Amino acid sequence: MTTAAREVPSFLVERMANVRRRRQDRRGMEGGILKSRIVTWEPSEEFVRNNHVINTPLQTMYIMADLGPYGKLGYKKYEHVLCTLKVDSNGVITVKPDFTGLKGPYRIETEGEKQELWKFTVDNASSLAQPEEEEREQRVFKDLYGRHKEYLSSLVGTDFEMTVPGALRLFVNGEVVSAQGYEYDNLYVHFFVELPATNWSSPAFQQLSGITQTCATKSLGMDKVAYFSYPFTFEASFLHEDESADALPEWPVLYCEVLSLDFWQRCRVEGYGAVVLPATPGLHTLTVPTWRPMELGTVAELRRFFIGGSLELEDLSYVRIPGTFKGERLSRFGFRAETTGSVTFRLHCLQQSRAFMESSFLRKKMRSVLDRLEGFSQQSSVHNVLEAFRRARRRMQEARESLPQDLVSPSGTMVS
Repeated sequence: MTTAAREVPSFLVERMANVRRRRQDRRGMEGGILKSRIVTWEPSEEFVRNNHVINTPLQTMYIMADLGPYGKLGYKKYEHVLCTLKVDSNGVITVKPDFTGLKGPYRIETEGEKQELWKFTVDNASSLAQPEEEEREQRVFKDLYGRHKEYLSSLVGTDFEMTVPGALRLFVNGEVVSAQGYEYDNLYVHFFVELPATNWSSPAFQQLSGITQTCATKSLGMDKVAYFSYPFTFEASFLHEDESADALPEWPVLYCEVLSLDFWQRCRVEGYGAVVLPATPGLHTLTVPTWRPMELGTVAELRRFFIGGSLELEDLSYVRIPGTFKGERLSRFGFRAETTGSVTFRLHCLQQSRAFMESSFLRKKMRSVLDRLEGFSQQSSVHNVLEAFRRARRRMQEARESLPQDLVSPSGTMVS
């Protein structure tokens, strides 16, 4: 059901209104022997109501009004339901329509010889509960909420994996939303995430690449749009170890390659693109413009249309900065490219770090997580030293317990 004023409940909505769980004590077997009638080919409504689902046991009362004209009272067509009261086995009372409160009165317009407009309100006229009853009810609610809280805690558990000081964990739940503005139909996207070589890592099972399904385009204004809605997720970790001025890390980069599939199942490159992942947590919608290498001349375009062959990049990182580049200046002089369409990504980024838990940082103005992590590399080294000290102390205690008692003085020192 929606909020449309003219919408009426469908057959399915009416049937599912009072559906509850199946009975747990219902047996499909009696005495180890299957029932003789396993399938009922023509079930009656009562059979369905009693065997398929459990209708909530409700007590229902209607407050009605006879709005017929003078001299014609008692006719069914003039009767109107003003309010419906339902009480279930749990003691929950449902009032429909709800109490008027601050809202205006409800309206009923009659049809017939003379149209009339009736207004009425629904108010709670019950006597207020005594303080003892309210206190008893609060205790019941508190006990119920406490048991439910314990149940949820048992499901969640208490073992949460914490990052070491100076470390940052990045979680990205992403979606390849759409691709638009390309020349050909039947598009699919190949994407991958490149982690910088310094201080970044990902779990061994982590897959940092993916390929969407092939999607036909539809016209949206002057563009043709392919909607993928392809979800992906990945996790990466960064450990800040260097305190030097050049220690600020590079952020992971998302690369994408858009291809099209022709009638003969041959692929054409439609565009390459790259974008740096957002450094702030939250929801981000990124539109990545793409380009593709091109050859001059009609022959190249004919080859691309009929055969499907086109220029491709051997290394996709050439879209931004190649991984093999070692110099200071990157020249693309003589490289011909053509602007194509764009790909839209929707990213939900989550960051986990102990830097967010420090009260000293919480009192200060919010800064970038990179600035926060700079002061925690020293804390990380202290943390490692303390952990090594605890291990050494544990080994010393185990060695002391293994010594004979006559070699240990009451003060705990060994006696030669």
